Amino acid sequence: MHDAAADPGPDILLVGGGLANSLIAFRLSQLRPELSVRIVEAGARLGGNHTWSFFASDLTQAQHDWIAPFVVHRWPGYTVRFPAFTRRLSTGYLSITSDRLDEVLRRALPDRVALNSPVSQLRPEGVTFADGRVAGAGAVMDGRGPTATPDLALGFQKFVGLDVRLAAPHGLSEPVVMDAAVDQMGGYRFVYILPFDARTLLIEDTRYTDSDALDHSMFRQGVLDYATAQGWRIEEVLREEHGVLPVVLDGDLEAHFDRMGPVALSGLRAGLFHPTTGYSLPDCIRLADHIAANWRPGVSLSGCVRAHALRVWSSRGFYRLLDRMLFRAARPDRRYEVLQRFYRLPQPLIERFYAARASLGDKARILSGRPPVPVGAALACLIEKGRA
Repeated sequence: MHDAAADPGPDILLVGGGLANSLIAFRLSQLRPELSVRIVEAGARLGGNHTWSFFASDLTQAQHDWIAPFVVHRWPGYTVRFPAFTRRLSTGYLSITSDRLDEVLRRALPDRVALNSPVSQLRPEGVTFADGRVAGAGAVMDGRGPTATPDLALGFQKFVGLDVRLAAPHGLSEPVVMDAAVDQMGGYRFVYILPFDARTLLIEDTRYTDSDALDHSMFRQGVLDYATAQGWRIEEVLREEHGVLPVVLDGDLEAHFDRMGPVALSGLRAGLFHPTTGYSLPDCIRLADHIAANWRPGVSLSGCVRAHALRVWSSRGFYRLLDRMLFRAARPDRRYEVLQRFYRLPQPLIERFYAARASLGDKARILSGRPPVPVGAALACLIEKGRA
């Protein structure tokens, strides 16, 4: 590991050492070892400070096989809680941590990561670092996270999570992916819990809101109050993480790509995440596979990614419809009823929904019956305008 991009001409220069670019670099090292690949990251480590989770049914077996070195925790099922019911689902659930991401990439790509190297300018054929150094590349990819854009209409999923050690065992053997049987605080709110061992948990206070402003202290207090309500005494807070994830309601992804310019995009910056849940890891894995299988030096990396992202976008209009119903039709304090109704559906349908593979029959089943939102408001959400 080093702090400068010494080689002026890798085949691909990945700007930003987050999940998407890290997985792209790792997959290319497996399938395309003839390519020279480099990551430049502004921070002191890869991955930042995050926990990424996914459902076992989100991935193919081949994808499970290559992502396995990154997986830190896996559970055979999970639970959801709503005011009307609690339900356990036998879908496997897995988590990756930024610590493990950094560890695996350091081991797999020991000489291809430049840390503490913020970039000030990007071009398709190279970058300028904040200190004025210039580096060339066959292709450049911008994976520095989501950016505000007037081309997409967004809601937001915001959270603050605490890794805590308790004074006594918590009694959970599997994650609680959604505990919405809590005070909704004027919008859709739930608590998310991952049990790491008998006394250690990640507890996140999560809220779907119209604004991206995150009140850290309020969310943190929400976690502490929830622990108290469960009868858990926190002995130590081990780590804190937070995030503001986009939830896409409408927009024009092609215009977004045009506005962002000719440099290839990845991850959240490319609109590659589940429109409703904000989960990004499955899309990062699919993008890594796509680039490894389809890109060749001399071919536009930006064009390769853009075509893939637009295909994904066009296949997910149904999810954006549901998001519009959640944000624009449901009363904020009753938004939980949309998810409560959804979680009464059969488990295979729920799995396909989370994997962004909902069938025509699934979509009809989700929308059938009396909607948990005013009918007039629901009808107004049906048409996607293709703009923010």
